[in-house]
Amino acid sequence: MTSTSDLTTRTAELLTAMGADASFAAATPDGAGLVTSSPITGGTLGYLQPSADPSTVVDDAVAAFRTWSTVPAPVRGGVVRELGELLREHKDALGELVSIEAGKIVSEGRGEVQEMIDICDFGVGLSRQLYGNTIATERPGHRMMEQWHPLGVVAVITAFNFPVAVWSWNTVLALVAGDTVVWKPSEKTPLTAVAVQAIFEQAADRAGVDPKIAQLIIGERDAGEALVDDPRVALVSATGSTRMGREVAPRVAQRFGRVLLELGGNNAAIVSPTADLDLTVRGIVFSAAGTAGQRCTSLRRVIAHESIVDTLVDRLSSAYATLPIGSPLETTTLVGPLIDEAAYDGYVSALEQAARDGGKVVAGGERVAEELGGYYVQPAIVVMPGQTEIVKHETFAPIIYLMSYSDLDEAIALHNDVPQGLSSSIFTTDLREAERFLSAAGSDCGIANVNIGPSGAEIGGAFGGEKETGGGRESGSDAWKSYMRRSTNTVNYSSELPLAQGVEFL
Repeated sequence: MTSTSDLTTRTAELLTAMGADASFAAATPDGAGLVTSSPITGGTLGYLQPSADPSTVVDDAVAAFRTWSTVPAPVRGGVVRELGELLREHKDALGELVSIEAGKIVSEGRGEVQEMIDICDFGVGLSRQLYGNTIATERPGHRMMEQWHPLGVVAVITAFNFPVAVWSWNTVLALVAGDTVVWKPSEKTPLTAVAVQAIFEQAADRAGVDPKIAQLIIGERDAGEALVDDPRVALVSATGSTRMGREVAPRVAQRFGRVLLELGGNNAAIVSPTADLDLTVRGIVFSAAGTAGQRCTSLRRVIAHESIVDTLVDRLSSAYATLPIGSPLETTTLVGPLIDEAAYDGYVSALEQAARDGGKVVAGGERVAEELGGYYVQPAIVVMPGQTEIVKHETFAPIIYLMSYSDLDEAIALHNDVPQGLSSSIFTTDLREAERFLSAAGSDCGIANVNIGPSGAEIGGAFGGEKETGGGRESGSDAWKSYMRRSTNTVNYSSELPLAQGVEFL
C-alpha cells in the first residue's frame, strides 16, 4: 500500500527530474503556505508558498508582450516546438505526477500529457496559418482585407480535473497568436503546474525567448480574482463551474475585457433500438466511470429506448461490477479516487436526492477502499422515473441517471432539457437518426457524437459548449481567433476618392 510519505518522496523525485523546484516537500506549515495533497491517500504532500503579487506578474507579462507581439508568427512557433519536444521527454514523469496529484489512472495521466504534445504539434503548424480574408469592395481602385493581430495578456485559470492539458490548449494558441500568458492553476493541483512551468522555461531557453511570455501564479482564489479584475488582461480563459463563470463573466465585461468560458456539462447519450449494444456499453462505461466521473464531458444521463432499456441496464450493471477501483498508480485500476471529501459529499447528496425523487440505484453507490485513505466510490447507475431537478444538476462524480423514451423527438427533448450544453452522443445504426441528432433540430450542445460517448475530445476540433457551459471554444479548428484581434483594412491605390454607399461629399 502506498503511503503519503511515499507519495511525497516520489513527487519530489518527479519534480526534480523535470527540472522543477521540489523544496515543497521539506516545507512546514506556517499558516502562509498552500497545502498540496494527493487524493490517492487524502494526505498532505507538503506546502507551497504563494507567488509574487499578481499585479507584478502582469507587469512582466505586459512588458514581454511589447516584444513578443512583434516576433513573426512562424518564429513564435519555435518555442511551441521546443515545448512539445520536452513534453515528449518528460511524458511519463509528468503523467505520473498528474496521477499523484489529480488521481487519474496511469493511462489517463499519460494521455493528458499526450494531449499537450498534440496541441504543440497543432500550434507549430498554426503558426504559419493565421490567415485573414481578402474582401470584395464596391469602390474601384480599392482593396479590402482582414488581418489578425496579437491581443495582449491572456489569463488562464484552470481546474483540477485537467491540470495540465487545458493550460496547453490556451497557452500554445496564445503564444502562437503573439500574446503573453499568466496561469493561475487550481489550488488542488499546483504541483503539476510547477512542473509544467519548469518545462516551459526550459523550452523558452532552448528557443532563445523571454520566459516571461508565459508565467505561473500559485495562490488561492484571490490570485485568480486579481487577474479577472486587472484591466491589462485582455482575455480571461476560465475553466470551472457554472457558479464560477457567473462571477467571472460580469466582472470582466464591466471593464470591457474578453472571456473564454468552459463551464459545467451535463452530458447525455441517447441509445436507439438499433444501437450496437456491445459498442454502446463500452462507450457508456468509459464516459461515465473514466476519471471517476470528474470530466466536464463525463456522461451523466443515459436516455434509452423503452424496447432495450432493461437489457441495457442489465449489461451496464454487469460491466460496473467488474470495474477495478483503487490506487490510480496500479496499472490494473480503471477507477481512481474522487479529488476530495467535498466531491464525495456531493456524490452522497446526489444519490440521496435521486432516491427522494423516486430513483433506484441498480449498481454501485457505495464508498470503497477506505483503507487507502482517499475517497473511492463505486460508479453508480440510477434508474430514474424522469428528468428531475437532480438529473439536471451536474454532480462531479461517477453517477449516471438512466431514463427511457418512446420516440426520437421525446429523446431529443429530454436531452436538451438541461441548462448545460457541452457534449452529447447518440448510439444508433440508423443513418436518419444520426443525422437528425446532428442537425439544428437535434443536440443543442457544442459537441455532438455518433456511436462514441461524449467524453474524450481530440485537439483538432474546437472544444466547448453552449448555454451554461459558457460558449467558449478552445484547442483546434479556428479557436485561435479568440486569442487575436481582427483589423479590417481598406487600401485606396487610385487617384480618386469614391465613398461607400454612393455618398457624395465635396
